Amino acid sequence: MEERVFATALGEIHYWVNPGRGRPMVFLPGLTADHRLFDKQIEAFEGEYPLLVWDAPGHGASRPFRLEFSLWDKAGWLHTIMEQEGLKRPVFVGQSMGGYVAQCYLERYPGQAAGFISIDSAPLQRKYLTAGELWLLKHAGLIYRPYPWKALQKAGLAVSTTDYGRELMARMMADYTKEEYVALTVHGFRILAEAIERDLPYRVDCPCLLLCGEKDRAGAAKRYNRAWAKIEGLPLVWLSGAGHNSNTDAPEWVNDLIRDFMTRRLSAD
Repeated sequence: MEERVFATALGEIHYWVNPGRGRPMVFLPGLTADHRLFDKQIEAFEGEYPLLVWDAPGHGASRPFRLEFSLWDKAGWLHTIMEQEGLKRPVFVGQSMGGYVAQCYLERYPGQAAGFISIDSAPLQRKYLTAGELWLLKHAGLIYRPYPWKALQKAGLAVSTTDYGRELMARMMADYTKEEYVALTVHGFRILAEAIERDLPYRVDCPCLLLCGEKDRAGAAKRYNRAWAKIEGLPLVWLSGAGHNSNTDAPEWVNDLIRDFMTRRLSAD
């Protein structure tokens, strides 16, 4: 993978690309995670498909970055990066917050995605959240700021059920100071709440697959996915033994599902 840089007025976005044949795949890591979250997926598909993975603004190598942007802005920057790289009609693979970025992209640029694979993410539509859940997103600082850094680091490992997943998350978290981590988390939840409060359709206008770890304990992720699948008629696969970062807990299974989506689902639509 070749590292490249996209400059914005708020900071630089670092991303990695690799050539290939056929439909591009764009990997979008979750909040506080960086491009390493998808190492097992990049390893599986590198050289086979055109790939792009980024460190989202304020994450990993994409720092320093002023936290003065919205999900809408992230979708816009992603669109410009993809245009510069000549990546058209991609399949988005978004984990957690990355899935929200993908949905915002689908709303802002309808008809421009070939597919969307959601990994332990949730719908952006307002109807899925209670008023209390929305309030918590907007006031996350009340929860995160009082915690000692070591306690936050330990709590952060709960996103995974495997040694590999926990060790990877520990390495990614170690790159932040407590102040950076809390500021990024609070900002991320706030812009998520703002995107939900816009009450836009956020219609998924392309083939879609929902993946969720059976041991995902991040908020109400499992409840959201059950409702999302039922109401929107979307296929949902439960990954037994996997947590919130299920692509690190069950990488071979997730890779098989991605490959099946790319070769069977897209060709059938």
